[in-house]
Amino acid sequence: MRRIGSKAIFSVIAFLLIFSSYSFGAAANGGTQTQVRELPIAQILGDIELSSSRPTSVIVELKAESIVEAKHKGKKQSKANLKTERSKVIKALEKEVKKADVHREYDYVFSGFSVELPANEIIKLAAIPGVKAVYPNVHYTADVISAEEISSEAFSPNMMNSAPFIGADKAWDAGATGEGITVAVIDTGVDYTHPDLAHAFGDYKGYDFVDDDNDPQEGPGQYHGTHVSGTVAANGAIKGVAPEATLLGYRVLGPNGGTTEDVVAGVELAVQDGADVMNLSLGNTLNNPDWATSIALDWAMAEGVVAVTSNGNSGPNNWTVGSPGTSREAISVGATQLPYNVFTAKTTSSDGVSYASSSVQGFPSEDALLALNAKSFKLVDVGFGAPADFAGKDLTGKIALISRGAGIAFVDKAAEAKKAGAAGAVLYNNVAGSMPLIPGMAVPTIMLNQADGQALLAKADDVTVSFEIAFAGKVGETMADFSSRGPVTHTWMIKPDVSAPGVNIVSTFPGKGYAALQGTSMASPHVAGAAALLLQENPNWSTENVKAALMNTAADVMDPATGKSYAHNTQGAGSIRVVEALNTKTLVAPGSHSFGKFVKGKGKQTEKQSFEIKNLSKESKAYSFDVEFAGNPDGIKVMLSNNLKVNAGKSQKVNFNVQVDASKLKPGYYEGTIKVIDGAEEIDLPTILFVGEPDYPRVTGAYMEKAADGSYFVGAYLPGGAEVLEYDLYAFDEANGTIGGFVDTIGSFTKAPAPFHEFSWDGKVQNGINLPNGDWVMGVYVEQAGVTEYKAYLVTKE
Repeated sequence: MRRIGSKAIFSVIAFLLIFSSYSFGAAANGGTQTQVRELPIAQILGDIELSSSRPTSVIVELKAESIVEAKHKGKKQSKANLKTERSKVIKALEKEVKKADVHREYDYVFSGFSVELPANEIIKLAAIPGVKAVYPNVHYTADVISAEEISSEAFSPNMMNSAPFIGADKAWDAGATGEGITVAVIDTGVDYTHPDLAHAFGDYKGYDFVDDDNDPQEGPGQYHGTHVSGTVAANGAIKGVAPEATLLGYRVLGPNGGTTEDVVAGVELAVQDGADVMNLSLGNTLNNPDWATSIALDWAMAEGVVAVTSNGNSGPNNWTVGSPGTSREAISVGATQLPYNVFTAKTTSSDGVSYASSSVQGFPSEDALLALNAKSFKLVDVGFGAPADFAGKDLTGKIALISRGAGIAFVDKAAEAKKAGAAGAVLYNNVAGSMPLIPGMAVPTIMLNQADGQALLAKADDVTVSFEIAFAGKVGETMADFSSRGPVTHTWMIKPDVSAPGVNIVSTFPGKGYAALQGTSMASPHVAGAAALLLQENPNWSTENVKAALMNTAADVMDPATGKSYAHNTQGAGSIRVVEALNTKTLVAPGSHSFGKFVKGKGKQTEKQSFEIKNLSKESKAYSFDVEFAGNPDGIKVMLSNNLKVNAGKSQKVNFNVQVDASKLKPGYYEGTIKVIDGAEEIDLPTILFVGEPDYPRVTGAYMEKAADGSYFVGAYLPGGAEVLEYDLYAFDEANGTIGGFVDTIGSFTKAPAPFHEFSWDGKVQNGINLPNGDWVMGVYVEQAGVTEYKAYLVTKE
């Protein structure tokens, strides 16, 4: 039994109880009675320490509907009216809260404003008439795994092979180049002077929400938005997917990322500026519909702007998709790796010992990998591969011997080895088991298991190593391990919607350069560019049509390890194919379905769904349907029409029911496919359902942040909230990268709501001892919906 302390965070969800005394005449004891009066207030989402005076930034949604929302509901709305309504709330707020600082105001796709105020004053904000909801102002970063700038001597236009792979070059030959279509890149800004991008920008180039000016040029040291822009519309030494599209840049991420308030502002301005497509290669790790951003993206889609966003880089496990990839309407994109060659690697030390676990983990190019052959290399032990581990060591032309661990990503270890001049790296495991393949490592990297790595480490100063690298075969398009997986919590939607190349993508780099980057950030602009091609050829298409065309015609991606298709929540509908999307004669929307949870213990539970078929051809078509769930489990029955005739150029709605007898099924996740067949063509619609409470992770991350007053903000990400929540501190064994002894439980709570929890900690542990600065392990214990979970995170006390 875990002991739960009394310290808790006060969180308000729907109302505030105000207590007042009223005399009702003589009571039985001759005294007065107390009446409890309910005062309705706005919904407060997220877990905010409402007892703290910490300055806290939030997004306020007003009851007055945005211009776009009102328009699509058949109502009248104007900027002037919204300004009046907003001003009423802001004036009331300023009267109630002296330290309220309003930052941004919204009216087009989102109605409200952002404001910073003491957390303990948020209750007053939520009680002001006209306020609908208060959302957390969450942090966003650019979704990129690794980056390697390519020298002008090494650059070749043939390196940009991802656009032709999805069929963009064939679309260009047919006249679809993106001409006349405007794509907004909501990112870190863009170097619009780059010779491959200058053609895409006019006099008005967008807006910088970081510096609040009309120049969206990327800041010093930033490159992400320029790379993304090149994948969309470069037209020079390399060609993006839509080389003749027009670009607009919106800088919402600075060197340290950005927040919801600027992302929403970027989305809103892009819609008002007339963008046809917008790309958001940014995200966070919150698997939860990110309320304010999701609302803005949903209404942007309704207004006719195709919103495309990256799915996140936290794979390969399920439930790792992050906002805004969790959006209901926007097209979220997973990352694939283009077909590649596989190599074997034999590693031998100069004392004649070979290491059986030797295999290739990753490399920057095949030439760099094969260059290791027929040479002997000195080894240099660099511990866990942190920057400090390389200090004062000569690695020029040598092999960095690196241990897994210390919370440092594989790609970062290899990047440090490259900076130090290493010819390659041997990366060995610090625990039993295998390590994943990581495409695009900065130096050729050979991996060993724990035993082999320790054996080589013991004699690293006394031996050299040599390698025998040999071609072993070819692998087709695969899903990148780092690509985040769905489903989305609460909505239970399949994410990503589609996938696209995102590994070793060569595109523009600030100045006149080029770089190879990987991440779902690199996959998303492929889809944004494809959307531009579709809109050029079909100017009257709705955003729903564009999304359906990309999903309906996507190619199934096969897992080489199993020989079977990747799961729906790994690849979505599949990898996009531009020509097939341009030539499709049928659209089926929505392109995927989630039937949600079936939790009825006895009897049958039925849920209704529907989709619409659009016949784009010039002749009537007869459609038939089939539904398959993996393994054909007894207890799931889908009922829909056997066939349907749709006239040329017309649309028809198809209703269907899903009946589940949970008593015949084990709790879990069930994946299926709805097949729409017209005799010549088959369209597959991914679908999922859950029996019982879904197995989403109860905790997905934790953090420790120093406050101005010397205290610490400690928190955890909780997709479904927590009935019981505890934070434990352990020592960190830096030498082995493992968990040391238990120190103290620094926080115990109950009923913590989703999606994150935070509290203030004074930095002291048991007996009032001030915890020394340094790295520590924080264990987070959660009980929620009958499931317990305990995870450990490396944190730093400063």
